Amino acid sequence: MSVPLLDPQKLIAELRSRAQALGFDAFGIARADARPDLPDKLAHALAEGWHADMDWMAETETRRADPRRLWDEARSVILLGVNYGPDTDPMTLLSQPDIGIISAYARNRDYHDIIKGRLKEVAGLLAQRAGADVKVFVDTAPLMEKPLAEAAGLGWQGKHSVLVSRDFGSWLFLGAILTSLDLPADKPGTQSCGSCTRCLDICPTNAFPAPFRLDARKCLAYYSVEHKGAIPRQFRRPMGNRVYGCDDCLAVCPWNKFASISREAKLRSRPEFERPALAELVQLDDAGFRALFSGSPVKRIGQARFLRNVLICIGNSGDAGHVPAVLDRLDDASPLVRGAAIWALRRLDPERADGLRQAHLAREGDETVRAEWDGTV
Repeated sequence: MSVPLLDPQKLIAELRSRAQALGFDAFGIARADARPDLPDKLAHALAEGWHADMDWMAETETRRADPRRLWDEARSVILLGVNYGPDTDPMTLLSQPDIGIISAYARNRDYHDIIKGRLKEVAGLLAQRAGADVKVFVDTAPLMEKPLAEAAGLGWQGKHSVLVSRDFGSWLFLGAILTSLDLPADKPGTQSCGSCTRCLDICPTNAFPAPFRLDARKCLAYYSVEHKGAIPRQFRRPMGNRVYGCDDCLAVCPWNKFASISREAKLRSRPEFERPALAELVQLDDAGFRALFSGSPVKRIGQARFLRNVLICIGNSGDAGHVPAVLDRLDDASPLVRGAAIWALRRLDPERADGLRQAHLAREGDETVRAEWDGTV
């Protein structure tokens, strides 16, 4: 049965209304071919190595650079955003070294799960009303949501590379609906950072080689979330008490002052993730880790990588009261955890570390852990 053609503006109004009812705070439409500049920009970033060891970015380069290569029937892209702005300034926790900071985006249920169901409802409505083919994406496919969101008028990519919204600052989760339907596009966002460089200046590791460019090889968010090995020694002290992610460049954005407009629709943090104590986090066994972070994006990195982060933060705390817990982790089953525990012990009690070195080296078979015993802080 054929589907009668609808007035495009009425269709968009209905989709926008449904999206708002589902909790989306931002809605915009771009043509699938709206960003012909993306292939060259992506190729340059990959050639410079800014993706670090996230090889999947290079492996999907062709599809990632153009939505039509991902799906050749795509004609329009609907971009939707959910405000996840935290109720308090994440930067205030940096002065509390016994607290582990979890990035604001990870303090609720996994945003992939939250947004995908809502996107499917909007996409289903579009398919029902217009008979169009649709595909839904939430950061799980090679689609460059941020530049497309800029093309759809949701905001602009700031100098920290994150989308900035006039209404919600740097705190928007993004989802996309690709459709075979040609829809009227919204006016693209206009770059409005001006001369402000707060996001670049605040970065503790100088991860921005230039405005609008992020080098993951120097990014704490990358090392604490994506990186599978030991945290490189030069980035350990800058981690401070960040156990998962880094919000500094987002948190200082002046446009964040408008992020409280949609209080009823915005996502709320789980209280236990707002000020978790390092002393409690370091005690988590695998079952405890899975239970605490059930449904959270933190769970995806696994207990060993999470404890690696926690132990680095404990080493930065300056609190010798953590030493007994650190000693317990020197014999952890994971070399990743053992190595981080050695570094933490050297920071908190170097004499104890020197005294234990020979005994542990005698039974340590992992070369990376042996190197930690021989390393310096």
